[in-house]
Amino acid sequence: MSNSWLDMMPSSERQKVREKYKLSAAAYEKLREKVKGPEDLERESQWNEAMAQLRFGLETEPEMKKALKAQIEKDIAQQGIEAVLANPDIPKEMKQQLESGSFEVDVDSPTEDVSDQLVVKPEGNIGESIPVSKTLTESYLSQL
Repeated sequence: MSNSWLDMMPSSERQKVREKYKLSAAAYEKLREKVKGPEDLERESQWNEAMAQLRFGLETEPEMKKALKAQIEKDIAQQGIEAVLANPDIPKEMKQQLESGSFEVDVDSPTEDVSDQLVVKPEGNIGESIPVSKTLTESYLSQL
């Protein structure tokens, strides 16, 4: 007969441990929302594949990188930074750099919990990457 550490505890302490690990209905529902279905996984897989192809193209074909940068510059001039970037709340200095075309185009993940995205990196700010809006990223992908 095997005795676990839980069996050796007084019953009141065992109850506390069980309550601690028991999920509430709200916590269970939140956990269920994180589970991805087959359609979500397929969409995510297609997105990751497209981002990998774009990253490869940007690294191996300088003309592609120049053309994409020119298109982003054109969109910033025509539509404004707010329409091009996913997060337009950036410092004034960075806005000026982006508007003047002093940036690099790359595929990166802005945070660890987000999948890869098309980003712009202002020159001089090595660690700073600002994601391009998802709709524009999809538009650029369709043009390639």
